[in-house]
Amino acid sequence: MTQTHQARPRLLATAVLTALMLPGAAFAQTAKERELEARVAQLEQMVQQLVAQQQQTETAVTEVRTAQAAQPAPAPAAATGTGAAAPIQTTTIVPTSGSTFTVGGMIRTDGLVTKTTDGAIGKGTAGRDFYVPGAIPVGGNGPDTYSDAHLKFSRLWFDASTVLGTGDRLGARVELDFFGGALGNSAATNTYGATLRHAYLTYNNWLVGQTWSNFMDTAALIDAVDFVGPTDAVVFVRQPQLRYTSGPWAVSIESPETTVQPFGGGARVIAGNNSAIPDVVARYTHKGDWGHVSVAGMARQLKYEPVAGSNSTDTGFGATVSGLVKLGDSTDIRYQVSGGEGIGRYIGLATVQQDAMVDSAGNLDALGGWAGYVGLRQVFSPQVRGNLYYARSQWDNDTTWTGFGVTRKVHSLHANMIWSPVPRLDFGVEAIWGERTLESGVDGELIRLHTMARYTF
Repeated sequence: MTQTHQARPRLLATAVLTALMLPGAAFAQTAKERELEARVAQLEQMVQQLVAQQQQTETAVTEVRTAQAAQPAPAPAAATGTGAAAPIQTTTIVPTSGSTFTVGGMIRTDGLVTKTTDGAIGKGTAGRDFYVPGAIPVGGNGPDTYSDAHLKFSRLWFDASTVLGTGDRLGARVELDFFGGALGNSAATNTYGATLRHAYLTYNNWLVGQTWSNFMDTAALIDAVDFVGPTDAVVFVRQPQLRYTSGPWAVSIESPETTVQPFGGGARVIAGNNSAIPDVVARYTHKGDWGHVSVAGMARQLKYEPVAGSNSTDTGFGATVSGLVKLGDSTDIRYQVSGGEGIGRYIGLATVQQDAMVDSAGNLDALGGWAGYVGLRQVFSPQVRGNLYYARSQWDNDTTWTGFGVTRKVHSLHANMIWSPVPRLDFGVEAIWGERTLESGVDGELIRLHTMARYTF
């Protein structure tokens, strides 16, 4: 190998010399001969340097390859030095091809014109944005008419789901809307804060996080233009929970909270310290080609602390039956009936009545009542559908404790039409009549025209 490299510069120099000397062979004895010999010597030196550099490069490559071959093979990532599986906390779960990630949401604009018979609903309150029966004014100074518009019910959500190599299923959802407190004002920016609607994870049949209560049947909700629809009677709660679902059965423990009607009347009180016992809910749902029917029961402990260190408790319980019945390919009926004691927080966004009453000593007593709605949905064409529905709730106040200024009943009648010129784009209009009556017999009415434009993506 060495002799070959040494011979290369001499042969190359000889070839160069020959090429340079041929044109001037006749003048070999002249002074130019010495100049050519000097040039040949210079070229020979340059070639030797190039060959030496090539030898150094080949030697370095050989050394690296030899060192790599001498190294032991790396151990598998999921094994320890003893051959045992590494703790799952130190490994990475690699999603399989069954993983999906979805971003979606909707842009929604609401416009409302409202007339109330006994004064106006307070500006900036929820009752100006959608139908809230507990906000209907009663005993006011006469009728008032006003209009509102907003985009607070626009939403953004993110879903993730993964099927692991073991067959286990993981999922998660985060959803926001913009029904938070005002960050601007209606005179200029109409800016509102983002609020958390849903945030939960699922693992096979388990769910943990914040979402709709298991006491609520979302499949029986009315196709409303109003944000909620039959608010007088619908079970409508989102809260933290732990839920297990197996076939038609779902059982959950959910965050406890107690709302109280103070002695003698007045604004509701949200109890100080929560109960140590979570609300327990069990639901059974039967489905068929004709629709579905669902039955749920709930037991809960109510707790009130009128003064520090003085607690009063009572037991609340309730049941609800709901469902959807198809009357053909284009018509269905949706309904829900609920009743019990201590369920006020679960009905109508906790705006109609409370869970319990208290006497003058602060002793707690669960408030009884019932609520229900029924609606007819008709699809006139692939682009046009309409709904007609009625909702009502009524409560058993003990006026010796609550006084006569609390709500005895609320009810409402709604009719809407929704036009979808293309998929995911909806334009709707809904006419609403609602009434709230106090224990004193004083009442107030609301008449509203609610319009909506919505693009879901």
